[in-house]
Amino acid sequence: MDAVPDNSAMPHTILLTGATGFVGSHVAEALVRAGHTVRALARSGSDTAFLTALGVTLVPGDVTDADALKRAAAGCDAVVNSAAKVGDWGHVDGYRAVNVEGLRNLFDATLGQPLHRFVHISSLGVYEARHHYGTDETEPLPNDHIDGYTQSKVEAERIALQYHRKQKVPVVILRPGFVYGPRDRTVLPRLAERLRERSVIYIARGRYALNTTYVGNIADAVLLALGAPAEGVVGEVFNITDGEFVSKRRFFETVADGLGLKRPRGFPPVPVWLARAMANWRESTFRKLNKPHPPRITQAQLKFAGLNLDFSIAKARTKLGYTPRVLFDEGMGRALAWHKGERGA
Repeated sequence: MDAVPDNSAMPHTILLTGATGFVGSHVAEALVRAGHTVRALARSGSDTAFLTALGVTLVPGDVTDADALKRAAAGCDAVVNSAAKVGDWGHVDGYRAVNVEGLRNLFDATLGQPLHRFVHISSLGVYEARHHYGTDETEPLPNDHIDGYTQSKVEAERIALQYHRKQKVPVVILRPGFVYGPRDRTVLPRLAERLRERSVIYIARGRYALNTTYVGNIADAVLLALGAPAEGVVGEVFNITDGEFVSKRRFFETVADGLGLKRPRGFPPVPVWLARAMANWRESTFRKLNKPHPPRITQAQLKFAGLNLDFSIAKARTKLGYTPRVLFDEGMGRALAWHKGERGA
């Protein structure tokens, strides 16, 4: 595959997947603001008012629809993939259909046309579910993961790098951590409900790090991945976080204080080993009973609440020129203000 001239200042016609989602909407906004022409896939019934107001061209379909992808990709010289099935419950095949096979469809739809860049948004969840202290991109990924989502994201990265090696697609992979910010209609509302129920309990006293990533910082990283010179960037993987230490306790207490709710109970603190045993037992029981919903505690929730999740962004700083513009206090303030506005608070 031939690549178009590497010109970071050149506006591009970009196919964006997942644009109606939380991360995708912020990426769409950043791309339009930067002067790019954006074309987005939109599933039937999706709320597209925000994208329409931005001037984004909408193409009906999703990443599982190969024909829709071909129509959407025609004439585009760059791709940003933010489409993903997320969650911590359900059979891995459901996640693979979107996160792996959907990505394969997206690559196949663009083969034969010159691409400047193909940016794939992955996740720090691809790393092994253990304590991390400054883990960087040289860390090998596990073959078997804790749930369908993280398993499929590992497999998706391998597909992306395979297309880079064999088809010369100019791939760049970004790995954000726990994403927060305005327009989050899933994670923050669920957490707020858990805080209202008083069901949030600290694991290991809440002292471990959370890999916070403000959604606008991800959008900045996408622009950098599109605009950076190919050398040292194409074919590479980059961790993306806010670059500051935010403990679980600080995170939960900031949300509780911002919403006028009681802080989580500090005692008795649950040790990580006990939380892991509980999660394994509950997940096993729920699977045997074929429950359609997850238990109160899962391996994914344990990772979020009880493991030290500190990842190095030195590579993104040096090779992409990435510097987080929004840190946690400001970013969470924006997220909470939006959430309260949505609830009419």
